[in-house]
Amino acid sequence: MGLIQIEMFATLDLVAQAPGGPDEDPAGFPFGGWQAPLLDEVAGEWIQAAYDEGTDALLLGRRTYDIFAAYWPHQSGGQDGDIATLFNRVPKYVASRGNPQLDWARSVLLGPDLAAAVREVRDRHERIRVVGSLDLVQTLLREKLFDRLDLWVHPIVLGVGKKVFDGGAVPTNLTLLQPPAASPKGTVYLRYGLAGGTPATGDMAAPDRGVGQA
Repeated sequence: MGLIQIEMFATLDLVAQAPGGPDEDPAGFPFGGWQAPLLDEVAGEWIQAAYDEGTDALLLGRRTYDIFAAYWPHQSGGQDGDIATLFNRVPKYVASRGNPQLDWARSVLLGPDLAAAVREVRDRHERIRVVGSLDLVQTLLREKLFDRLDLWVHPIVLGVGKKVFDGGAVPTNLTLLQPPAASPKGTVYLRYGLAGGTPATGDMAAPDRGVGQA
């Protein structure tokens, strides 16, 4: 069984809507493209390294697929050359409520039972990468159908926009897989793994914690 790894770019208030450009989300979101001014060479190297970890399939929502399909097939060489080669080579599995025509090579429409379809993809590949695709990500989080969550937290607060954990996220334990890292412009890279069970509770004033004592 393969690993499903989510790559999610978010703000300090965990808004993840339309980081890539002003036309990415036509729903009237006023901050489309908020990530671009915060990218630096270090963060770019992290992102490239994440894709280089044996990615052999992409799992995408319809809107992200359309954006990628309009761009990546036409890229070669330059700073985006390695990612373009990877994205064009691997299968692309697309979640959509409609029946879109998928012209990008090696693109496959997932069936209507999304959870079952994603499990089949997981059985077929070793490392499946989920990029953007916020609606799809929220479904995967609710269903706990992921193994890794790479969260790139950027040093801005937007106050509006769709958040990573909107839409009925369920109580979930995660474990930090490596120490957090910060880029020169303040982006913090957090890599979590899905852990078993549900969050526990406790009392910070309990005597063994040394809190609330006279």
